[in-house]
Amino acid sequence: MSPHPRRWWALALIAAAQFMVIMDTSIIGVALPRIQEDLGFSQENLSWVFNAYVVAFGGLLLLGGRLSDLFGARRMFVAGWLVLLAGSAVAGAAGTVGVELFGRVVQGVGAALIAPSSLTLLMMLFGADPRELTRALALYGAAAPAGGTVGVFLGGLITEYISWPWVFYINIPIAVFAVLATPKLMPSAGPGARGSIDLLGALTVTSGLGLAVYAVVQAPEIGWNSSRTWWVLAAAVVLLGVFVASQAARRQPLMRLSILRTPNLGAANLAQILLGAAWIPMWYFLNLYLQQVLGYSAFPSGAALLPMTLLIMVGMIAIAPRAVGRFGPKSMVVAGLALLAVGMGWLSLIRADGTFLVDVLPASLVAALGMSVAFIPSLGTAISSARPEEGGLASGIVNTSYQVGSALGLAAMTAVASSYGADQLGNLRALTDGFSAAFLGAAGIAAAGAVLAGLTLRTSGAAVASEAGNAAHDVADTAAQPVSR
Repeated sequence: MSPHPRRWWALALIAAAQFMVIMDTSIIGVALPRIQEDLGFSQENLSWVFNAYVVAFGGLLLLGGRLSDLFGARRMFVAGWLVLLAGSAVAGAAGTVGVELFGRVVQGVGAALIAPSSLTLLMMLFGADPRELTRALALYGAAAPAGGTVGVFLGGLITEYISWPWVFYINIPIAVFAVLATPKLMPSAGPGARGSIDLLGALTVTSGLGLAVYAVVQAPEIGWNSSRTWWVLAAAVVLLGVFVASQAARRQPLMRLSILRTPNLGAANLAQILLGAAWIPMWYFLNLYLQQVLGYSAFPSGAALLPMTLLIMVGMIAIAPRAVGRFGPKSMVVAGLALLAVGMGWLSLIRADGTFLVDVLPASLVAALGMSVAFIPSLGTAISSARPEEGGLASGIVNTSYQVGSALGLAAMTAVASSYGADQLGNLRALTDGFSAAFLGAAGIAAAGAVLAGLTLRTSGAAVASEAGNAAHDVADTAAQPVSR
């Protein structure tokens, strides 16, 4: 079969999709204080601007992949862009907290449709030629850290010199272009696969995760002893239990549970959960510290985070794959999580009268290096541990693991920060104490991750280590996570 004549133009659109999905997590960081001021978010509930997106994104990723198989990747790619467009319009025009969060959920649904279908389209276009596939994956993978890096800077620029709604509106013209260009550039899919849609699984896992995050975020305000807190947590446990039971009972589940018995796959996913749970609180509270304590406006705050995000990009693409090939994936996951813990422990020493060069820059660079070093080998181990025909499922599971860890970690550290004074806007010392407690708590998560990775990841023999090293190179090119937020 002759190659698609417009495949490289199609790749540019696929890479743009990856770029936008990741950018939508990082571009809001610098805008959060302005959104809080205009819409009336409390300090505790502000984290929902992030969590509403990642709960919907992570909870529906497996369903998005299933829909792509059943109805065709091109259809789902277009549908995802249309949903993202609608969510961006709602989030940008929001005048209340509820409308803003609804828009972010809709954006997350769109991202969950775009991410799996875009990778499927890439394989359809380039899968027949291994040499072209390698080049295509490299360009596709570079879009992820680039989206995170550009999002931080662009969010500051837009918020400072235009207005925060445009961090959402910027998606609209790009989505319109993508919808119009897709029929001309993308291959048409043949008949979709036969099978059913596991709506029960998708609804229970997403609702369960959302309720768990809600309970943890609200607990500092209504009290951990409140019956409401524990009823919501109980409902979350029941829903997640229904999800597990339904996956065990269905002939065509969203997630075949037995895959988790694959050696190293469960351990690598645990590392990803804890990595997200440690990293995202650091990114979130660092944005708030720069603006609410050090007094940075939006653009300088975004620029201040560029060294960290650029180091992540270099670490993911250049440093981590080589280090994995030399030292093995287990050693790098443990070392990376330990470095992340050290960096965030250092950040916990921030001062109310601190400075960027002393209190933020060196510690954030240590944390960023640890993140990039741990992320690639844990992701590569998770994907390469599965059978080749289940690589897509393994990729979806590890993507979901990272998103779930991000949402739950941020919820927990928001509760910790509030209990130490981070809800006292205008009180610089109290805010600093709260943010410091969150950094220290996240450091504890990363340290626990290092210990658990050391205990649960199996040490590979030479042949397996070589294979994992090759997988790490591929993962560096295809990483689909919003790590450089």
